[in-house]
Amino acid sequence: MASIEGALLDFKRLDRLAAGEMAIHRLDPRAKVLATLVFIITVVSFGKYELTPLFPFFLFPVVTVAAGDLPAGYIVRKIALLCPFALVVGMFNPIFDREVLVHLGPFGVTGGWISFASIVVRSILTVGSALALVGVTGFSAVCSALERMGMPQTFAVQLLFLYRYIFVLTEEGARTARARELRAFGKRGKGMGSYGPLVGHLLLRTWERAERVHRAMLSRGFDGRFHVRRPFRFGVVETLFTLGWSAFFVFCRLVNVPDLLGSLVTEVFR
Repeated sequence: MASIEGALLDFKRLDRLAAGEMAIHRLDPRAKVLATLVFIITVVSFGKYELTPLFPFFLFPVVTVAAGDLPAGYIVRKIALLCPFALVVGMFNPIFDREVLVHLGPFGVTGGWISFASIVVRSILTVGSALALVGVTGFSAVCSALERMGMPQTFAVQLLFLYRYIFVLTEEGARTARARELRAFGKRGKGMGSYGPLVGHLLLRTWERAERVHRAMLSRGFDGRFHVRRPFRFGVVETLFTLGWSAFFVFCRLVNVPDLLGSLVTEVFR
């Protein structure tokens, strides 16, 4: 439980990183959200056997992380925490799809392995871009940007509360687990029969904690609207940022950049 608590609560660091003063932090959140949405839609639009065309898209999350001065090791660890789900999704592809599509010397690579690698790469790209977006924007600003872009306010508020109350649930679960360990003698109180009451108490404690948090928010003037550190202003810089990245994504979607570069290098050294 302690490791799960540490892994989840460590996501709070993303919001703290969003308080930076780099140029990308000062951009209107809507520009960053739009660019990330175009990026994700373009990445997931590739076919299951398209692998090499995905590699130029690593430029976007890498540039975002570098421009926001985000710790690369931290982002990589968070991606590694979430990517096992992609491994589970594609782990059976090599078993069911055994048609050889590519020959690497004497070795043949089946379509199952290519589609498996494509799922993993797309997962890394989409998760990495989402983490980088939160790291340079903040989750509250992302929800506010989505609301201003047309998302219903109720849904945007629920999305923000879901994100916030994950940490409430984790903190209460950690306290309950520690209390159980302190009150257990040897193996007493650690059997399967203790999990039912434990989950029930966790639900009640979390509910009460959430009510206290909500009352504290209301006493501080919360009225369902978002308040962000920087005012929203979609200017020339934001327009160039959104259009520039979107044009790059569309170009990489229509043109196989690695094949094009390979052909140019072959022509030069022929």
